Amino acid sequence: METSGIRKALASILPPQDRMSEPAVIPPLIAVLYGPNINMLGMREPEKYGSATLDDLEALCAETAEELGLAIDFRQTNGEGELITWVQDCRGRAAGIIINPAGYSHTSVALMDALLAVDLPVIEVHITNIHRREEFRHLSYVSKAATGVIAGLGVGGYALALRAMAERVAPGAAFGGAPRTDKDE
Repeated sequence: METSGIRKALASILPPQDRMSEPAVIPPLIAVLYGPNINMLGMREPEKYGSATLDDLEALCAETAEELGLAIDFRQTNGEGELITWVQDCRGRAAGIIINPAGYSHTSVALMDALLAVDLPVIEVHITNIHRREEFRHLSYVSKAATGVIAGLGVGGYALALRAMAERVAPGAAFGGAPRTDKDE
């Protein structure tokens, strides 16, 4: 087979050159992390936390992320060390972190330090308004590392957090307009 025949044969099976040169679009990865007892959603104190389950929450986050052009890594643990490791693993891998550290909000300096160390935008979310609850819940060490905090809006707060994170990591994706940064605050 002569050279022109090889070119024709290859041209019939290979994509056009202009498509080959287009980079694949990789959506920004957002880590959506949950601390202890979130696995009990729907069963634990439904008068405070509602009837949505962890599976419902994951579905809401996945649907919202897809709408915004984000990828999510959704994880829940009851262990503080595992949660800290997950946060550390986000460095160089994720574009941002949405976290409900649950009880660790009020006790874990180590988690705060890990969030500060990864140098990523962090949005802290609580299903209930921690400032209307017991006094010990009013202090959140995680808030000291957070770009923003959403509390008291139920599971819908996670969709809001994803929209806010999309605006930080993919400006225009969630709200339109100019990109917002931490310096705007």
